[in-house]
Amino acid sequence: MAPSRDSNVMRGDTGENNQVSYKKVINTQTDRILQNRKHANDIFDVLEYLQSEKEKEIIGATNACSKIFCELLDRGDLYVGQLPKEEDLMHGDRSAEEKYHIFMRHRYNNCVGLMLENISNEAFQVKESSLCALMKFAASEGKHPLQNLDWSEHYNFPRELILALLGHLLSEKEDMSLLISRFQEFLEMDDVRYYVMSSVRDNITRVMDRNKGAVIPVYQNNVFTLLSTINIPSQSSEMTNFLVKQETKHEDWKAARLKDHKHAFEQMWLVFLKYKLPGSMYKKILVILHESILPQMSDPTLMIDFLTAAYDIGGAISLLALNGLFVLIHEHNLDYPDFYKKLYNLLDPSIFHVKYKARFFHLANIFLSSIHLPAYLVAAFVKRFSRMALTAPPTALLVLLPFICNLIRRHPSCRLLIHRPSAAEEPCDDPYIMEEEDPAQCHALESSLWEIQTLQKHYHPDVAKAAMVINEPLPEAEDDISDLLELSTFELMERELKAERKTIPLEFDTATELLKNSKEVLGVHFSLE
Repeated sequence: MAPSRDSNVMRGDTGENNQVSYKKVINTQTDRILQNRKHANDIFDVLEYLQSEKEKEIIGATNACSKIFCELLDRGDLYVGQLPKEEDLMHGDRSAEEKYHIFMRHRYNNCVGLMLENISNEAFQVKESSLCALMKFAASEGKHPLQNLDWSEHYNFPRELILALLGHLLSEKEDMSLLISRFQEFLEMDDVRYYVMSSVRDNITRVMDRNKGAVIPVYQNNVFTLLSTINIPSQSSEMTNFLVKQETKHEDWKAARLKDHKHAFEQMWLVFLKYKLPGSMYKKILVILHESILPQMSDPTLMIDFLTAAYDIGGAISLLALNGLFVLIHEHNLDYPDFYKKLYNLLDPSIFHVKYKARFFHLANIFLSSIHLPAYLVAAFVKRFSRMALTAPPTALLVLLPFICNLIRRHPSCRLLIHRPSAAEEPCDDPYIMEEEDPAQCHALESSLWEIQTLQKHYHPDVAKAAMVINEPLPEAEDDISDLLELSTFELMERELKAERKTIPLEFDTATELLKNSKEVLGVHFSLE
């Protein structure tokens, strides 16, 4: 059954003539195949176009194959059941019709295999057309199953085809994020979503075990891109969109039950997170964890192992991991006594110099918002923040000082840190132990806020003014620090330069270095040239 394409057509002309030629050939052969079984061999010519090096020819052949095999499935012209080997067709007493069904079923399998290969084609339009054609096949197979049905679990959903498609979408070598975004349209269908989740779980286990759990950045990024697009309906009544309609036992089908969706979602994420991930991926996951992952899980507390491991990485990842633990503690009754100890140990002068500084203070404000925290714990945080303030830049101090005052407002028992008489009269040894990791053992309540008093003589007038606030009784209303979280050195300097001055210096020394570089903060406003 060799290809029977006319030699003149195969050569064709260049330019428009060649374009018209392949379209004419494909359309003609598509019609011949569907109109008369005698022309079944023409399918070889259409399939050959699927292997072309020309993008338009592949897309044309993909659309033709989609039309051919969807119609053959509707007609019932593909063999159903365990497919016999093609070489056995010449033997036995099979009827001509059965031989035709077996032959076309083999060609259908060839077509699916070629389209799966084209998922990795360089041209995105080829990828997209192959993806859409395969999903049309899935819908047609759902209506007209090619295998004997397993009513006990999968009904007539083409699970094997979806599993094969995911095997190519989740490539180990190529970034497939754009095509996965296109696939998101199909994930809105409830049955597709359910079987994708269970298939992804199996795919992750197979690929990661084959690579002995080693980090595979491209593959794991593809998996994350797919997982992060999956959203579970909030109510069973919302589950009405299915690729495959089940005529019987619909209420018993796992793909139609919200409880099974949540379980599949949970298992999918847990399997993905149990393997070592690329460092940058922890942050991506933790950012969406509390809004997109935890609410859709059957038992969110199962994430504690991942969050604990993420905390040990350090830096911004540790802070985001604590945010996840905080959600579990407050919304899911997780008992995690070391939470505030871990937060306390994240307090380091380096947090003032990293890009996630604003997020740190925002989350720390949430974590320390409860008025039911013990006095020794709040005092430990107040004291540690105060000690860190001695080496903090002005932009951080303008956030930190109001933040400390807010903590004292929430917990009046900590006011003695401000008004301790012995500390104000003469120098003395500070009982607070900065190096102590346990806030319960650092003796913060026995200390005082002499650091804040020191900052009242800070070189920056705004900082000195903010530090002077503790000299007067603190009002009950807390300071709003949200506008200060993103304050940069450049903005702070601009604010100073625009401020009105009552006195103007009449003598000054010419600057030699501060204004030298036009890219520096002051160099933007002044120039020596």
